[in-house]
Amino acid sequence: MSKILSALMVLFVLVLPASAEEPRKDAVLRGDAECTFCHDEEDSTSLLSIGRTRHGTLADSRTPTCVGCHGPSKAHMKEKLPGSEKRPTPDITHGRRAPALRPDARIDEDFANFKGTSSPAEVINKACLACHQGEKLMFWSGSAHSSRNVACTNCHEIHTDHDRAQDKLSQPKVCFGCHKSQRSMFNRPSHHPVPEGKMTCSNCHNPHGSAGHKSLRWDTVNETCYQCHMEKRGPFVHSHPPVSENCLNCHNPHGTTVPALLSHRPPYLCQSCHSDTSHRGQVAGLPNGRTVNAAVIGSLARGCLKCHTNIHGGNSTENATSAGRFRR
Repeated sequence: MSKILSALMVLFVLVLPASAEEPRKDAVLRGDAECTFCHDEEDSTSLLSIGRTRHGTLADSRTPTCVGCHGPSKAHMKEKLPGSEKRPTPDITHGRRAPALRPDARIDEDFANFKGTSSPAEVINKACLACHQGEKLMFWSGSAHSSRNVACTNCHEIHTDHDRAQDKLSQPKVCFGCHKSQRSMFNRPSHHPVPEGKMTCSNCHNPHGSAGHKSLRWDTVNETCYQCHMEKRGPFVHSHPPVSENCLNCHNPHGTTVPALLSHRPPYLCQSCHSDTSHRGQVAGLPNGRTVNAAVIGSLARGCLKCHTNIHGGNSTENATSAGRFRR
C-alpha cells in the first residue's frame, strides 16, 4: 500500500504545473517587486540605495512606493517600443538634475538647457507635494522657484543617502548652479563664511518660498540679519535711519571688495546721503587736480567711522542734536 501511495505522489509532482513559482519578494520598498526585477544593484544610478534614506524607512507608514513617485507605469513594465529593445518611459520621469549635481555640466548651463525625457515640473512637484506639505513648504506655491518651473528633483537627490542640497558644505554649489552672480560675490575678499562651510544659503533663505523679501526665512532683511548680529538690533537713544530701514542700504551680504561687506568705501558711502554741510569747508568728493587745500582733500585717506564708531546706533546723551550722535 505504501508503494502505491509513493507512486501516486511522484505522479502528482510530475503533472503539477511548472508555473507555481514563489511570488517575488520586495527588495527595499513595499510593493517594489515588479520594479526591482529589472532595477537591481547593477543599475548605474544605484536605485536600491533609497533604502538608506528616509524614503526607505519601512517603519514609517508615510514611506512612499515606486508607484507613488513614478506613477503606475504599466506600459513601462509590460511593453517595448516597436522595433526597439527599449521600454516606454515611466509615467513620471524626473529627467536630469541641476547643473551643479552633474559632473558633466558646463558652468553656463541652466534649467533652460536641460535635455532628455522629463515630466513637466508641475507633475514632478505634485508627486512630492502629496507628502511634503506645510511648515517650510507652505509658501511654495507662487514662490520664485515654483513660478520658474523648477522641479524638486532638479535640486534634491532621492535615491541617495547624501542629498547635496541638504549638506552644509555642498548646498552652496547646488545653488550656485543657477545663481552665478552670487557665486562670484562670495569669491570677493569680504563675504559671509559660506565658502568656508561655516554657514550656508539656507541659513538666510528658504528655497521653498517665504512671506519675506527674496525668500528670506524671516519677514524682513533686518530681522534676518539680527539672528546673528543681535548687537545691532537696539533700541538705541539715537537710531541711524538707514540702519533701521534696511541693512542692504549699506551692506551687500553676499560679498564685496570693501571690508565689513560695505557696498562702497567710506567716506563715499556716507556721502551718498550726507552732504558737506555736516563738516563745513570739506568737499564731498575727490579733488580735480593737485592741491594741498584741506577743504578739498578732507575726504582723502579718511573715514567717517574713525570718529563715528557707533554708526548703527548710539546711546550717548551728551552729544548735541546736530553733531556727534554716533560717537563712542
